[in-house]
Amino acid sequence: MRHASDEPDVRGYAVTHPRGLDALPPADGWDQLVYATAGVMTVHTDVGTWVVPPDRAVWVPDGTSRRITLTGPTRIRTLYYRAGAAPGSRCRAIAVSPLLRELIAHTVPRCPLWHTDPHHERLAGLVLDLLADAPEIPLRLPLPADPRARAVAAAIAREPASDPAASALSRRSLERIFRAETGLTLGQYRERARLLAALPRLAAGEPVARVAADVGYATPSAFGVMFKRVLGTSPARYFSGR
Repeated sequence: MRHASDEPDVRGYAVTHPRGLDALPPADGWDQLVYATAGVMTVHTDVGTWVVPPDRAVWVPDGTSRRITLTGPTRIRTLYYRAGAAPGSRCRAIAVSPLLRELIAHTVPRCPLWHTDPHHERLAGLVLDLLADAPEIPLRLPLPADPRARAVAAAIAREPASDPAASALSRRSLERIFRAETGLTLGQYRERARLLAALPRLAAGEPVARVAADVGYATPSAFGVMFKRVLGTSPARYFSGR
């Protein structure tokens, strides 16, 4: 993926990977649209963690360190744009509309694309236009900058069912730092961590009751209420047909 003057403006990557880590090619010099039509990916960056089911994608600008975990067989359909294709862009997760999904499926096998070809330029530009208009979604676990709060965040991510109160900071201090640096209360942060821990397991077919208990919910119905509030539907409907 070296960035040379004779290289294309857009590259595509279409492979079905088994469960694993770091399956995508490195992307130095490229902005990356991380997307899969089946399976669930978890994208870890230095600014936060995203879980990416098939109706979501993550835009990762050049210069962002990343590690990608795959849950089960994953049909990856990823696009690489030359760095700076979307000026001022940042890491963000977006909802993939049916139109964007079909456009990605149409574009990836036609890569590489060059802007010197008018058809290629229109195709690449349309994808970026749809990405710019796509709504951002709350499937990110942001990381606080304060090292003590970051240690608590890491403990929550490892054990979402645990109580993060036992730390070197008072509960009040933790709440203040998490609100200021993540935009979430401590309770909201833990809820988000529980959801992100549950999604890959549900995508792999594990029973809702077992997953709900493991991530800290007393009953599957309580977990289902949270899931529907955040993602708009029940776990069974969310993953049906995906």
